[in-house]
Amino acid sequence: MISIKITGTIINYYIHCKRQCWLFGNRINLEDNSEDVRIGKILHEIKSQESKSSEISIDNIKIDKITGEYLVELKKSDADLNSTKWQVLLYLKKLKEKGIIRKGKIEVIEKKKQDKKIHYVELTQEYEEELDKLLLDIEKFLSSEKPPIAERSSKCKKCAYYEYCNI
Repeated sequence: MISIKITGTIINYYIHCKRQCWLFGNRINLEDNSEDVRIGKILHEIKSQESKSSEISIDNIKIDKITGEYLVELKKSDADLNSTKWQVLLYLKKLKEKGIIRKGKIEVIEKKKQDKKIHYVELTQEYEEELDKLLLDIEKFLSSEKPPIAERSSKCKKCAYYEYCNI
């Protein structure tokens, strides 16, 4: 098995869509062609400029913002907060390994499914153990020879891999 550095995007995709995770993790990147991804990046840049902070890179992860109390992850929408929660938990774990203890805060620009724009996440012992297991599962999953078969659902319509999966 090859060693794969799991990023926040990969763990997010693993929770959201296994096929998307496998394609992205195996360097089949179609996100540069996606209008929704471009819109998300622009909204992200605008929000970052408003808060006068810049993205922070640590190891293989990119953190949107760190304050004295929080690690902040900015998201275009609240379409899949569970995936984002695991992404933030990975970031909190990486910071903890560096001796930096923070709580997580997810800030949503366009709320659609939830009633609030800010969601809090905390890295508990239980989440940390679950995350360790999840990372092992993802590494094994990404080493498989082929992606899983596409499972079409309403969430696929805005995916950068939509056309690839529907050829």
